[in-house]
Amino acid sequence: MLAEFNIIPLGTGESMGDSIASVLKVVQESGLPYKANSMGTIIEGGWDDIMTLVKKCHEEVLKKAPRVTSTIQLDIRPGKPQDRLTEKLKSVEKRLGKEVKK
Repeated sequence: MLAEFNIIPLGTGESMGDSIASVLKVVQESGLPYKANSMGTIIEGGWDDIMTLVKKCHEEVLKKAPRVTSTIQLDIRPGKPQDRLTEKLKSVEKRLGKEVKK
């Protein structure tokens, strides 16, 4: 299963860099495969592992902000092996005949 999530602190001003850094620390410590991008983070794992991690990340930001919103998008494809984090993009690149910008 893949999950893309973003967590937005509210009431702390425009900059979110400190909150994002604290979330990525929690993600790294989880040991789950992930990719961070400019709009969120994609993680791969089982349902319980992903939901537990997103909850920990949400709670981490809530320590520093009076209000926090989180968005989660799930891609569940039973029967497919792990490593979809990289394999999905490789499949698209194969169809394009070239590498996409990362």
